[in-house]
Amino acid sequence: MRPSTGNTKDIGDETEAKALTTLIELGYSVSVPFGDNDPYDLIADDGDQLHRVQCKTAWQNKEHTIRFNTHSQTTKNGDYHEKPYTGRIDVFLVRYPPTETLYWIPIEEATVQKMELRFESKIDHPAINWASDYELTHPNDA
Repeated sequence: MRPSTGNTKDIGDETEAKALTTLIELGYSVSVPFGDNDPYDLIADDGDQLHRVQCKTAWQNKEHTIRFNTHSQTTKNGDYHEKPYTGRIDVFLVRYPPTETLYWIPIEEATVQKMELRFESKIDHPAINWASDYELTHPNDA
C-alpha cells in the first residue's frame, strides 16, 4: 500500500474512497458525479432518499475534539474564495484518519466555517456536538 503523501488532494481522495467503500458496505447505492464542478462528492441512495454528500477530512483540534471545514475553499486568478455548502449539499461525511471513523452530519446541523466534534467533556452542554451522535451507521438504524 502506498503511504499518503500528505498532499491535501491525496488526503481528500483517500477520504472520498473510504467514504464510498463504507457507504456501499452499509447498503447504500452510491453514484459519483462526473467532473469536479459539483459541490458534492457522492450521491448516496438509502432506498428512500438521495443524499448529496460532501466528504471532508477532520483533524484533531484539541485533546478531545476534532474539526473539519464546512465551506469550500478555492483560489481563482490569485484570489482566495470561501463558499458555504448550505442549499448545495445534504450531508457532510467526515473521516477522522487516526481512527478511520466516519461521521454523518446533516447540513442543517453543521456550523458555519468549521465544525467541532467532541469525544468527551467535563460538562454536558446543548451546544456540544458529540462525535458519537454522528457516527455513521446503517441507514435503517437511524
